[in-house]
Amino acid sequence: MRCADANLCWRCHPALSTMARHSQPGCEICKESNLACPFFMPTHKAEDGVWFHPSRLPLGQGWHGYCTAPGHDGVIPEAHQLQNECSLGYSSACPRFPVERAWDAVRFAVSRESESMIQLVYVCEKNHLPAEHGNLEYRVRDVQWAVAHPDPRIQKKAECFLESWLERKRPACWSDDESSHESS
Repeated sequence: MRCADANLCWRCHPALSTMARHSQPGCEICKESNLACPFFMPTHKAEDGVWFHPSRLPLGQGWHGYCTAPGHDGVIPEAHQLQNECSLGYSSACPRFPVERAWDAVRFAVSRESESMIQLVYVCEKNHLPAEHGNLEYRVRDVQWAVAHPDPRIQKKAECFLESWLERKRPACWSDDESSHESS
């Protein structure tokens, strides 16, 4: 079954960005989301090419990692779960997704940048509505976060998003030596 509004769905119409999303329950193509699962803890880039357009993923590319859902902390998801559930939010198919939770998904975007500072805006969603939002600030010259998120899961996703964004935006000045972001 395709979306009723397939013209707005990035899975049905891959030319759209991850920020142009909709939610059509029952759509097998869009799986109800294009946001990162708040319980997924990314650890390293997925260089295996399993995603058709990795730059459109919520964290800017594919990532491997583990689950931090209560009672399942440290579980490494199978490849199909990683691709279809962990890297995306609102996963009703995931057996580890807790019924009681503060957020269903999280998204990031760069809201401001200069040579010395990059500001990210984040939105944690619950039932497709903003539940929490704010700004995070990364100081490029200091190679550290001036304003970090208090939840290490959200902060780690912000670091991964920023790393992916910097690799696309500033490939000449972003090296592997600078890719390990430290919270301050």
